[in-house]
Amino acid sequence: MDGPEQVRARLEETGYLVDDGLAIACFLALRLSRPLFCEGDAGVGKTALASALAEALDAPLIRLQCHEGIDASQALYDWDFPRQLLHLRAAEAAGVTDADKLEGELYDRRFLVARPLLRALQTQPSVLLVDEIDRADDEFEAFLLELLSEFSVTIPELGTLRAETPPVVVLTSNRTREVHDALKRRCLYHWFDHPDFARELAIVRRRLPRVSARLAEQVTALVQRLRGHDLLKPPGVAETIDWAEALDALGASEVDAELAVATLGSVLKYREDAERARGLDFAAVLAARGA
Repeated sequence: MDGPEQVRARLEETGYLVDDGLAIACFLALRLSRPLFCEGDAGVGKTALASALAEALDAPLIRLQCHEGIDASQALYDWDFPRQLLHLRAAEAAGVTDADKLEGELYDRRFLVARPLLRALQTQPSVLLVDEIDRADDEFEAFLLELLSEFSVTIPELGTLRAETPPVVVLTSNRTREVHDALKRRCLYHWFDHPDFARELAIVRRRLPRVSARLAEQVTALVQRLRGHDLLKPPGVAETIDWAEALDALGASEVDAELAVATLGSVLKYREDAERARGLDFAAVLAARGA
């Protein structure tokens, strides 16, 4: 892509709306082959960006979902032990006695199980999503740092495997803990904030074109007001879309205060948040939108 405006246009064709800062960050990530580190609250579009980039580039999306205790065998590669064992038994039955030859056959690439990181190195082009890196531990973060520096991996039995074309890498963090500076230094950085009313409404309208314009406007206004409360988990854009979709499924073309309260489970996922939200004057918010 020739510039940020073309990146913006291609992403918007997929239904993903970006501002100037994100368009520039994506363009630089593509042009410089640098990972893009996306940080922000859950539900603000970080993971969706990777999906949109994959669609815009016509490349497969390879996702690594991080979690506590994740290690290299889950993220990079492993050996297919059942198939190796079957091969060993078949060789023994055939009378193979050359131990060195048999060992070499056991660690052939046909028995290698490529996990997401290795698949991304071997697939050109590809978009690699390392989702919620903040959930992994320090050791895995250090391992990932080394891999992203060279886009290569050394497998003792096979040697060094290097990506001919580095994958487009998107890392996301919900900031449940601070990610080390060493990893951030190797990435371009973008902070995902909750969008303003106009942008959020545009996103909802783009994602849910069948929903009435009136309903989309009202739901967006309600979510914007909910974020101003002291909630355990403020709703993201994903929840705004979920709420509008749920109301549309109920046959609503607009929402009133009673229906808004009755469907809070579509947008708030903590009992304490739902209780606080019931104290909000939904009728007044809707009236301000011309209800």
